[in-house]
Amino acid sequence: MGQKGAQTRDRLLDTTHALVQAKGYTGTGLNEVVAVSGAPRGSLYFHFPGGKDQLIAESVRYAGQAIGSDLAELSESTGPAAEFVGAVLRRLGEQLEASEWLKGCPIATVALEAAATNDLLQEACSEVYASWEAALRARLGDRPDAADLAVTVLALIEGALLLARAHRSREPLDRIGRQIAVLLS
Repeated sequence: MGQKGAQTRDRLLDTTHALVQAKGYTGTGLNEVVAVSGAPRGSLYFHFPGGKDQLIAESVRYAGQAIGSDLAELSESTGPAAEFVGAVLRRLGEQLEASEWLKGCPIATVALEAAATNDLLQEACSEVYASWEAALRARLGDRPDAADLAVTVLALIEGALLLARAHRSREPLDRIGRQIAVLLS
């Protein structure tokens, strides 16, 4: 694929990611993706011949990699695990607030709406969550409970993002940040 094709594909994924974050799987239509991205309709079907499900699944992976890059960046710039998780929560809270509470976790949105009935989307969501859990587990070091703590921290973060969006407040993120610090000490 040439540079122009790659740029068009990335633009379609960026647009889909933003729409899914704000509107969910059901609320994101292909016509809107084409209109917002400015990509030709034919490009959508060229890059994603599997249609909406393939586009959303690849968008989930794309978003997961972007957040994974954020995790890696924060991991390198922070100290102990509790400080790392605190930095993650602050960044997620800033992004959520900047979107005026519209853009929560795109993975959670798809998982809640479609993963139970769509194997392609379930697999994509599972892969992303597994990669985030692995990043957290690596950050926890060789603790015997690192695997359990990683999934606990991930679940707390996801739940706090949902509550923060529902309350339009960063307070749930702040509260779990304090509890995670205790849990990791």
